Amino acid sequence: MLRNLVLILLVPGLLPVARGEQQQPPVKVNVLNVCSPSQEEQQQIASALARIPQKVSFGEEFEIDRGHSILDRAQGPFQTGEQAPASSQSETADWVRLRREFPASSSFSRVQYSFSRDPENMVETLAFFLREAKDLMQVAIEASASAVTSPANMVATNTPASRIKLERFGKSSIVLARCSGSEDHPAPDQSAYEPLFQSASAIAAKYRDLLGVRHAVPEELARLPGVGGAKRKAVKPAATKTSSPGQAH
Repeated sequence: MLRNLVLILLVPGLLPVARGEQQQPPVKVNVLNVCSPSQEEQQQIASALARIPQKVSFGEEFEIDRGHSILDRAQGPFQTGEQAPASSQSETADWVRLRREFPASSSFSRVQYSFSRDPENMVETLAFFLREAKDLMQVAIEASASAVTSPANMVATNTPASRIKLERFGKSSIVLARCSGSEDHPAPDQSAYEPLFQSASAIAAKYRDLLGVRHAVPEELARLPGVGGAKRKAVKPAATKTSSPGQAH
């Protein structure tokens, strides 16, 4: 009789838990078709690229950062969206970042250029930030190359854009990336998107000149311990340098 009483008391207590599990909201997953965006997404990419200023008058303030970091391919500052295979050894990356401000009259607030070099790849990322994020928040253009060449060669040769990303307010991102094939799946036909890649490549080439990255990237990397001749010791966060045009850096 006692056993039956305990069971009767316990079972009602479990019912709210069961009901709570059934009332969990469904998980919404957004899958980005980076190889073949829709016609509407292509139009949005073209419109965003067309908004990027062609004639630029930067403000006086600017910023240059450089550093050496442990590379986290899952959540790195230069993450490109692809999941890299796990490695038993820690990898590192040398990086340089430059930031310039647009004038108050521009719809964009600032532009940031990032260069990263790890043992396998080098990646350039050019990000444009909107002043008022009503819909579009950020436009990013990425170019990548194998680490077999030097950073100076990469920034001097206008590496074509390989990825375009639109960050939108309250909506999923829009991404267009160059996609390669494999043994089981041939490379998709992306000829229809070539005008978008060409437009992004032209913007990247223009801002390499405007931001002076062709000289700044090799010079800043040479100042890193272990790169310019000094022995690298412990890895520490790089200090941010903010200067005016009249100051040396």
